Order: sequence, then C-alpha cells, then structure tokens
Amino acid sequence: MRTCVTAPGTFRYGIHRPSYRSVNLRQRTRIEALGLTDNGSVVDNRRNYPTGDVEVEAADWIYEIANPLPFRGATFIGKAWADRSASDYERIRLPQPPPVSLSTLLAAEGYDERFIERLPRPLQLALATTSSDPADLERLARCCCAFVFDQAGRPSGLRFREPDRQPVVDDHDLFEAIANNPALPDDYKIAMVIRAGAQGDSEIVGDYHQGDTAIYEYLRRNSYIGGGHYAANMADDAVRYAIRDLTEGDLAGLRHLYYQRSYQRLAAELGLSCKNPPFSPRDLEELRGAILEHFDPQRLTLSNTLWGWNFGFDFAPSGYRLHASHQQVHQQYAMIPGRIDGHSLSCRQPQGDYRPYGCGDLVAETIEHYRQRHGRDYFTDYLRAIETNRRMDERSDRDASLVVWQDEQVLLFVPKAQTSQWELQIMTKPRPDGSFPGNILETDTVTRTSLDTALLKGQQALAGRGVRMVTSIEFAKPFDAPESKQPLLYSLLPKLPQSPGAFSEAQLRFINGHYPEDFAAVSRLSLGTAV
Repeated sequence: MRTCVTAPGTFRYGIHRPSYRSVNLRQRTRIEALGLTDNGSVVDNRRNYPTGDVEVEAADWIYEIANPLPFRGATFIGKAWADRSASDYERIRLPQPPPVSLSTLLAAEGYDERFIERLPRPLQLALATTSSDPADLERLARCCCAFVFDQAGRPSGLRFREPDRQPVVDDHDLFEAIANNPALPDDYKIAMVIRAGAQGDSEIVGDYHQGDTAIYEYLRRNSYIGGGHYAANMADDAVRYAIRDLTEGDLAGLRHLYYQRSYQRLAAELGLSCKNPPFSPRDLEELRGAILEHFDPQRLTLSNTLWGWNFGFDFAPSGYRLHASHQQVHQQYAMIPGRIDGHSLSCRQPQGDYRPYGCGDLVAETIEHYRQRHGRDYFTDYLRAIETNRRMDERSDRDASLVVWQDEQVLLFVPKAQTSQWELQIMTKPRPDGSFPGNILETDTVTRTSLDTALLKGQQALAGRGVRMVTSIEFAKPFDAPESKQPLLYSLLPKLPQSPGAFSEAQLRFINGHYPEDFAAVSRLSLGTAV
C-alpha cells in the first residue's frame, strides 16, 4: 500500500542517495565564449563539454514521502534546499508585490495619462493585475466596459445592450482582471461584479445578514456539477478582497449557508418539513438532529457533499488565467447523487448504474485497503503518527510538531507529504467512542464552529507567509457509509509563483524545498500562537 502511514502509527519514507555514472555519448564539441568578467577575462563554455564520462559520487539527498492518502501521489524534498529553509524561516515566505502606478510615472515624465488606453492589450492585462494605483485601474475599467455615472462622476452601474440586456463589456479578460484587483475602488467593484445581478441572471435563493456580514447565495443552474451548485458571495455592503479583511462572522456566514442548504436538501429527500428562514445555529442543529433521527439511506438519492473555495485571482499578460476565482471571497457547494444511469453503447438506453465521483470516496477506499493490509484502523494510526512525528533531518534544535492549531474537535496541521507546496489540512478528531465525524451531517454545532475557525486560521496562516491564491477542498464521508471511521478532511492548497504545476505535478510528484515541520512552525508564527 503506497502511503507514508504504517502500523502501529509512524511515518515511513525513502531517501535517495544518488551516486552514479553518466556515460558520455556526445559527438560534437563547440567551445565558445560566453562573455567577459569585470577584469576582462573570457568566460567560455568549456566546463559544459567533459572529456569523458561524468561521475556523480554524492549528489544531494532527496526524501521521497508517499502521501498519507495514496491517491494523492508522493512528495519529494531536496535535502540541501530544505536544510537552507530550516536554518532561515524567512526563506519560507512570498514577498509582497511592489507598488505600481503608471499614472504617476506618466505624469512625472510629462505624458498624457490617456496613454494607458493605447497600451497593447498584454500590457493592459499586466497593469490590471499588478497596479496598486486606483487611477490606473479606473482608467482601464473605462476602456473595457461602459459605465453609468452619477452626478459626482462615480460609477452607479453598467450600460446594457438591447434587446438581450447584456452588459456592454468589450474585453471580458481585462474586465475580470480589473474587477479582481483589490486596489480598484469599491464603487467600481460593486458596479462591475458584486452588486446582485451584475454577474448574470443567477437567482438569489438564500442570504445571510448578521452585523457587518452580508452574503448572497446564488443558484448556478447549468453548472459543471449535475443538479447545479450554489455560490455564497459576499454582498455589496460587505466587500472582502483580502484575508485580513475577512472576519470570523464572515466565515461563519459563508459556512452557515452551506450547512443550511445541505440540511434543507437532505430533509426534503426524507420528507421532513423545515421552518422558514432565517435559520439560527440552534435551528440548524435541530434540523440536523431530525435528519439523523429519520435517516434512511434507501430514501436518499444524494450520497455526499461537494464544497470548495477559490481565494485570489491572477491573469498572465499572455492571456493565461492563473486561478479560477471570479470574486475574491466566495464559496461553492453542491451535493453528489449516489447513482446515475450508466451507459456503454447508447445514450438513450441505460446499461446499469454508475457511481458519480466524490473525492471522499477515495478516502474510504484507503481506509479499507489499510484495514485489509494491517488489520488496523487507518486514521487512528495516522493521528498517532502525527502526534509522535519526528523530523527527517534529525535536528533537535527545530520543532518536530506538524500541528498549526487545534482544539477539542479539530486539528489544523501540515501533512507529512505536502502537495501544491505549503499545503495545510484540517481533520476532525475522534469522539470518545473512537468514531469520527465524517461529514457535515455528523458534525454538531460545536464541531462546525471549530471547522469554521480552523478554515479561517488556515487562510490567515497562509496569508501571513505572503500567499495570495488558495484552493480549498473538502473530503467528506459518504452519507451511505455511516459506520466508516472516516474523519471530515479539508485541504488548503496554495498556488506559488514558481510552482504553477508542470510534468512532475501531472504525475502527482510534488517537489518541496522545506521540511513539513518547518512549515508548521512558520504557520504558527503567522498566527502568533504556540501549540
């Protein structure tokens, strides 16, 4: 079984100690000058042309750690690279982007600021994503779409074409890049993407209003998820474009809509009535209890939840979109059916059933495979391995803990084998009887609150290291497997500028330049807490 977790609860990994000979098969030698040093000496490429075979007697060690979950591949840590990070934690940080203002530069050089409007499109895209000057962004916004302005000259809305009443947007990529830049003034953001209806005709079918928090729940009718999905977007009176602006109340509201929608759908399947909104946390807990009391897998067509959050946005000048977010703080969720028609020869005549994909099902397969191999419970051993973790480099002057934050219900930690670099995970802890809350139907109010807190703290820890784009996903236990000892898992996957994903990642080979224990340590520093 390909996992780093092994009985009776330890991490197992491999170490590559490369020593090899490369036979020289070169046929042509072409010694050429590469340039000059400061004192005029010629630098050539002679060292690129060895005269014989190349002996590599002791290359850098490489740690290979199979992911705890076998379906997520393996992580490779270069020892020399990670040792440098262990000695200097500030290496594990992304720099803040420098301030950029083309309007200021043009004015200082005596150029007409309208020059921005005549820039080639790739340069406009670059400015749209990197400028920190509202003047740049306002001018660019007026280039790509048509606004309605109030008497003060501020945008009050967009202009729409007749007869389809679609907004007048001449460059959708530029429009999206500008609208996602935090430096764009809020009235432009609201007019372009945040005000209800600005992004299309998706119906608002839920909302949340508590204190300074305001969220709309949109139905995405014809989405890539069968049966549609829901998007909980911050409203125009609660604009949030940075993790530092996101409050505990905001995160609780976003998650409240997820819990509320999921419980309502399950209750409807079981024929249970629901009170009219608004739902309080107590109302949600009572509804959850009623669902459990009348739970009957035979009456449910839904087998699992699907939840995700894309935070952050970027767009390359070449036109490549670098993240899927269309609004900086929003969450999406849906439910997965237990079966759909299976087809082989005809799309009209089914040939049996088909089990739709849910990533939580893969965790269940891991648990069963581990039980068959070791006769033990996988997550009991996994938690023991986390609790007794030891560093791979055997340093005693650095912390060995993988835990970033925890309470009685949940654990926020760094997986021994990170994917996407800088990954954090959240896991529910076992109950006194040894069972785990494995999905949101099995989590009570206290546990749901802990999950929400852990999600916010995870995002804050990553933001503290300079992360600006994070994809978060949920691995949930299927509703039709209530006896499985599977915890509810969340994975927070940052995107780093120099790790966009290439051939290694396509093979599920993830390359890291730090030890997981050191990333746990700097994450705790970001939160200002000690575990």
